[in-house]
Amino acid sequence: MTIREATPDDVPAILQLVRDLAVYEREPDAAKATEEQFRTALFPETGTPTTFAHVAEVDGEVVGMAIWYLTFSTWTGVNGIWLEDLFVQPHQRGSGLGRKLLATLARTCTERGYQRLEWWVLNWNEPSIGFYKSLGAVPQDEWSVFRMDGEALAELGT
Repeated sequence: MTIREATPDDVPAILQLVRDLAVYEREPDAAKATEEQFRTALFPETGTPTTFAHVAEVDGEVVGMAIWYLTFSTWTGVNGIWLEDLFVQPHQRGSGLGRKLLATLARTCTERGYQRLEWWVLNWNEPSIGFYKSLGAVPQDEWSVFRMDGEALAELGT
């Protein structure tokens, strides 16, 4: 088992894991991202990446991923990590890979002086909620998630 930073060669496997996650989260048609979009975000030809990824590898096969980006807290005055997606293939769950991926991000936070590692989890996803709580993560129940997209986003932006 290896946890490492993703490379451009990992993009097809990462995209497949994203699609597998969409199936798991009961929205298989929602994952519309392309390899080109992932390459641009993770490995831009110029400038700084806006998104980062670590992969879990077993016997040379990518079987898990953590995709993340930086946040900023106006209260603490420092960055943090927002974990956009964490996914380990079902046949590898329970092997410790999910914990190792999260531990890698926690280590990144502590090494860089970031004070938060945050993410969302669907309310119905009891296995993941239990896993996160077992690691010491605390649900932030006092916040509601809002999203604006599609027509409402376009209308407000005009």
